[in-house]
Amino acid sequence: MRQAQTTLTVATRGQGLYEVTGDIARWVAGEAMAGGLLTVFCRHTSASLTIQENADPDVQRDLETFLKRLVREDPSLYSHTMEGPDDMPAHIRSALTDVALTIPVSGGRMALGTWQGVYLIEHRVQARTRNLVLHLLGE
Repeated sequence: MRQAQTTLTVATRGQGLYEVTGDIARWVAGEAMAGGLLTVFCRHTSASLTIQENADPDVQRDLETFLKRLVREDPSLYSHTMEGPDDMPAHIRSALTDVALTIPVSGGRMALGTWQGVYLIEHRVQARTRNLVLHLLGE
């Protein structure tokens, strides 16, 4: 068994879903492991990860709209408001989604379905720099 690890830096422009599939796929391919298990970990409490359809951008827009409707950015609802009206809602949205993904690697590639992509979900309004730790275990 062999292990590899790196950090992928993602610059966001504010709230939204940012596809990172290509960047992750290039790193996995460069590690030249035929099979294994990839962990993608988001090192933030106000951003998260998901695997979603990457063919129709309406899917990403609908997910973002739903999360905004589900967790409102209304400071009167929260005690933690020191970092702005979007901070506590960002923490809740992150808690409702994933901060880590586990993806099988087969034939040197992520074993994603035809229409699946890996996304960083930025829950804060302002642009941020986010870090994803990629860890590959395989042979």
